[in-house]
Amino acid sequence: MRAKSARFITSAAKASDFPPPEGKEIAFAGRSNVGKSSLINSLVGHDGLARTSRTPGRTQLLNWFAVDPPAVVKAPALAFVDLPGYGYAKVPIAMRAGWAGLIESYLKDRPALVGVVLLIDVRRGAEAEEQDLAAWLVERGLPLIGVVTKIDKLAKNKREPVLSQVKRDLGLKRLPVGFSAQDGDGVDDLWRAIAKVVAPA
Repeated sequence: MRAKSARFITSAAKASDFPPPEGKEIAFAGRSNVGKSSLINSLVGHDGLARTSRTPGRTQLLNWFAVDPPAVVKAPALAFVDLPGYGYAKVPIAMRAGWAGLIESYLKDRPALVGVVLLIDVRRGAEAEEQDLAAWLVERGLPLIGVVTKIDKLAKNKREPVLSQVKRDLGLKRLPVGFSAQDGDGVDDLWRAIAKVVAPA
């Protein structure tokens, strides 16, 4: 299951550069090197849409993508917003603080935002920053979709205990999606979860 179409809209380094909303928006948040760009590329079926890099902390801007979802999920056109990764120690403290303010400004004040996909690295689990962000989003009534990335690093019989632990740590109502960019696991499940947020029954 892949998007019918997707294209890059714009990037923003400050709140005044945010584009006018063209519809509902889904944001993607997570630590640097958690695999946000690979996940977005997998959802839209376009390997080069979101920039991927072996260097954590490379995404320094908010990036907007116009996405026409797969017909089967029956969701309207929307925008994906790729937020800067956090938690990478080699990024200067001042730059990290700037990213945090930019991310908070978007999450707090963007009326078009209808949900957040929070990515967790299967090898790290949900740490304090993810737990704090999840609680902050819940306080503001923003739907949260949990995704555990790089699930292929675990044998299939070991995945559910990890997913259950992340569910507890983040206070989710349902198990997070187990995702692998390598083998495509979780793409369909994530699209269904996004559709429920964008076009609730």
